[in-house]
Amino acid sequence: MELGIGYFGDARLERSGEFLARRVAERQAVCLRKLADDRSQQVKFRRFLSNEAVTVEEMVAHRAMLAAVAAGGRHVLAIQDTSEINYQAQSGRKHGLGQVGNGTDVGLFLHPVLAVDAQTQECLGLVDAQVWRRTKSKAKDYQRLPIEQKESYRWVKGGEEAKAVLAEAAMVTVIDDREGDIYEKWARLPDERTHLLTRAGRDRSLADGGRLFAGLAGLPEAHRFTLELTARPGKRGARTAQIAVRFGRIRICRPRNCSDRDAPGEIELFGIEVRELDPPAGDAICWRLLTTHPVESVEQALTVIGWYRLRWHIEQLFRTLKRQGLRIEQSVVEDGEALEKLVVIALIAAVITMQLVLARSAGGPDQPVSRVFDASQVDVMHALQKKLQGRTVKQQNPHPPDTLSWAGWTIARLGGWTGYDSDKSAGPITMRDGLERFYGIVDGYNLAKNVCRS
Repeated sequence: MELGIGYFGDARLERSGEFLARRVAERQAVCLRKLADDRSQQVKFRRFLSNEAVTVEEMVAHRAMLAAVAAGGRHVLAIQDTSEINYQAQSGRKHGLGQVGNGTDVGLFLHPVLAVDAQTQECLGLVDAQVWRRTKSKAKDYQRLPIEQKESYRWVKGGEEAKAVLAEAAMVTVIDDREGDIYEKWARLPDERTHLLTRAGRDRSLADGGRLFAGLAGLPEAHRFTLELTARPGKRGARTAQIAVRFGRIRICRPRNCSDRDAPGEIELFGIEVRELDPPAGDAICWRLLTTHPVESVEQALTVIGWYRLRWHIEQLFRTLKRQGLRIEQSVVEDGEALEKLVVIALIAAVITMQLVLARSAGGPDQPVSRVFDASQVDVMHALQKKLQGRTVKQQNPHPPDTLSWAGWTIARLGGWTGYDSDKSAGPITMRDGLERFYGIVDGYNLAKNVCRS
């Protein structure tokens, strides 16, 4: 498995980085003691993470090259979001970190951009990732600063990187949640092949003198549909929601705190309101979506809503990276700069897990298994098919051999999935468990092969 971790001007560094990244993917862990077979390897991994020649930017750029190749000719959804990596539980052992969202805990921030095919829903890889530590409090004149000097610039920068990396894509749609509703982004990013889709985070002034939220609510209802909501323990129970859809053309006004003097006074967009009818108290669905895509029919509105719902994949990516997956917040690495690099390596491994999860449900041509696994690992997968497949047609691997979807089915079975379509448990955590088990089988296979040869 070639993870393409980057070239740092030193072949030995490159080999060490590739080795470390491969171990994270294979052992589904970030603890250096678990990743290393002996103390010598532990030292090698620590030296790699502490080496100044190793940079987050180089590692991310190398992964972005792979996503760029996969994106050629496609309509790509560039989904971005921010997550904090909290190390407060180990604050006494850490140094060189900053404060996270609550202003007291220590940690760092991660802002990835994930590429997903708009039509097939394949995960094409990592487009960009920004990592930073918040070491300063907000300046008194923060609102007047140029957007480039604010943390919120990450939303603009993520979109700009997506445009550059995905230059060979047929179309790019940058998707983000309410924090990404930034006027400078609306003014700068869109062009003939780059669109934006954002959940509105501000009740903006409209050119007709009204306000955004009231304006969307006042549009005529155009459609209704049902939405099956899964249970979220501690937050909501499962239910079938009745949804009303409204849409129309709007013009938002430049806010007074916009720092870009070149931004136009008004920007024309399309707005969609997705509102639940008769919701339970305190748990209503209400999405107010803004987009540069034309939305002039129910079909177009439902297509855009479907794209926005795929934003869930980046939430799953964070879940895979953190407590229920690689447990990046439990790493005992002490230095803040080294932790930034380890977070990116773990992010790369988590993206690979998401590629396997989404490959199984993709609706387009299968990606080759070689994007994730090497030839010897594929041999092991072939050997496992008889054991993992059941007697009935429903329990057979339905995907073409040597494709990523075929591999995803195999890994999910190893993770505890039953193989039945009715079993919806083949998500990223099941895939993570399957990968850990699979690489253990591969180690045993290689050991037995080497022993027989000697």
